[in-house]
This record gives sequence, C-alpha cells and structure tokens, in this order.
Amino acid sequence: MTMKRLGLYFFVMSMLSSPPLFAIDNLKLNSKLDYTSDSLDGPLITGDDAQSGLVAGKPNYVIIYGEGCFNSKRQARRTVDLYSKYRSKVHFVVIDLDVQRSPEQQKRVKQYYKGYIPHVLVLDAHGEALYNQSGEVDSEHIEDIFRDSLGH
Repeated sequence: MTMKRLGLYFFVMSMLSSPPLFAIDNLKLNSKLDYTSDSLDGPLITGDDAQSGLVAGKPNYVIIYGEGCFNSKRQARRTVDLYSKYRSKVHFVVIDLDVQRSPEQQKRVKQYYKGYIPHVLVLDAHGEALYNQSGEVDSEHIEDIFRDSLGH
C-alpha cells in the first residue's frame, strides 16, 4: 500500500509541475481574412490544441468570436500580435463560436458571453475578471491590463 501511495504522490507532483496539458500554442492568423467584409473566411485563429480552457495561476486572455464578423477579424489580428509578445506570461484561449467547443470553453461562453462579438475577457491569475467586454479593444489597453496583472 505504501508503494502505491508513493507512486500516486510522484504522479500528482509531476502533473502539477509540468506545463498545462491543454495550453494553446503556436497561434496563427488566417492569412485569407478579408478585413472589409463579413465574409466567411474560415477560422480566424488556429493553433495547437485550440480546444484549451483556462489555466490557473496565470493571467488568461480569452477571445470569443464568430468567423463571419469583420470586427472579430480585426480583434483576431490584435490577439495574435498580443500572443507573440506575451505567450510566456499569459495563457491565451480562443473560442470560435462556429465550431464545436470543449466543455471548458462552453462553460466560459455561458459564464461571460452576452451575445455580441468579438468578446474579450482578461482574467487575473486567480480567475477574477479584469476586462470583460464585447467589441473591439485596442492592444495598448489590454497590454496595460497585462502589465498591471503581472506586476510590471
């Protein structure tokens, strides 16, 4: 019995010290986006494990969008730019309303989405909303929130 508990202890500790299993990475903007129309150009942002959810202990930036919205396309461009600057300090979550979502993402849609896109959400390391608004938001404003949250 002691060996089983010791094995379980090491397994749990290795899981807690490893990077999140569901972290989205390698965000890329769809190169075929038409920023002047509400055309359906496919997913606005792609990346590894696009079904990821929030990560505890780190700020989270969440974008909720629809593929056929030119405002969402512009916010997607800002999101990928922010990702290139802050990916080591902030966890990014991309929720495309036009594809099936993970249970974690669906939970966040129900919790925060109010029916207007794009919707941007920034949560601090404890899960408290620092920004929760629909519509486009300038990168500088989000960067100010990141800096405050990260203590810079």
